[in-house]
Amino acid sequence: MTGHRPTPATDAAERAASSRPAEYDVVIVGGGMVGAALACALGDGALRVALIEPDWVAPLAPGAAVEARVSALTCASQRIFENLGAWAAMHTLHGADGRAETRVCAYTGMEVWDASGPGRIRFDAAAVGEPALGWIVENRVVQAALLARLGAFDNVDTLAGARVERCELHADAVALALADGRELRARLLVGADGAASRVRQWARLDTAGWGYDQRAVVCAVRTAQPHGHTAWQRFLPGGPLAFLPLFDGRCSIVWSTTPAAAEHLLGLDAAQFADELGSAFGRRLGAIEEVGARAAFPLRLQHTPHYVGARVALIGDAAHVVHPLAGQGANLGLLDAAALAEVLLAAAAAGHDPGAFAVLRRYERWRKGDNLLMLAAMDGLKRLFGSPLAPLRLVRNVGLGLVDACTPAKTALARRAMGLAGDLPRLARTA
Repeated sequence: MTGHRPTPATDAAERAASSRPAEYDVVIVGGGMVGAALACALGDGALRVALIEPDWVAPLAPGAAVEARVSALTCASQRIFENLGAWAAMHTLHGADGRAETRVCAYTGMEVWDASGPGRIRFDAAAVGEPALGWIVENRVVQAALLARLGAFDNVDTLAGARVERCELHADAVALALADGRELRARLLVGADGAASRVRQWARLDTAGWGYDQRAVVCAVRTAQPHGHTAWQRFLPGGPLAFLPLFDGRCSIVWSTTPAAAEHLLGLDAAQFADELGSAFGRRLGAIEEVGARAAFPLRLQHTPHYVGARVALIGDAAHVVHPLAGQGANLGLLDAAALAEVLLAAAAAGHDPGAFAVLRRYERWRKGDNLLMLAAMDGLKRLFGSPLAPLRLVRNVGLGLVDACTPAKTALARRAMGLAGDLPRLARTA
């Protein structure tokens, strides 16, 4: 095995020359945040692991432009990264010239309000006895820190730039053929390859869901007033608009709106976009003084009824896709990774086959209920706050006010959203 050294696709000739496939216990397809977290969680264990990532991510250097895609990490996710030994690396970037830069921004407050009425609710970290409600981090920073952490593990091979061309599922193993000619065999194949998962297709695991006829416009902006380490969200008729605090004083915005409106927003010049954004946000942080590069992506709900099949398990977006209005997508996937790792390591310790269906079903039973509950909650909130009907406007505004005034209910809601409640994997608990 190559140990911790990334195995580039240019090694194809050497690998292809061998007629015997490389043998692994677990092959993970997809080295994004969730797949890389699973590989780290299996590091230093008894299982031989390969992580296949077609698009290898280089670490960001201090001073690099802020990435458009960010994640709001919960306390549970932070604990996962801390227990994996990756939190410090994503918290501070070190440059070759000795410079260091913090790329993580804690938010200690959150304010949510409805544009069509007086209803609002505010959460405060101190009220729930935590130093922060969560952290805003660029996706690339998280992924790069996890991939770098894999360098410490001799039982994990990272196959950088590799792509799976063919997959065959057998009763005792999974056979994979890579585009560069290499062949792998594994007792378990894990799909961490996103909403359009090829692993899910190979395993013939059906998926259900629907599009929201919405797109999320994302970019970084600078406001006249400081963000105050607060995450802001305003529910507009077309969809929610979030301002998430960044490490450099700017905000990352996620504006969910109709496809036509998204195209309109992408077509505006910076000054026009700043004016429309400021108006939609009610100038809560003053004028929008600077606008970064904009991008948009479609929104949908998607769920796979069966997370596992014959020698296959799905985690993250490969198993479920949720509306981003509460920023829970990445966090659900990280809990999937932590739970699956715990199940697989327990199976290995007991001498059981990690790809056995009975083993994989323990993971599915553990995570499916919580994921379905979150999907239903986010779908319900999206529909409630997106409705123009007067009775529903009244219900949501009154509801926000009542929850805000009821400290026990608000605290319970906050702790659940922060990942401080529920059946958590060991990695998501205090180190």
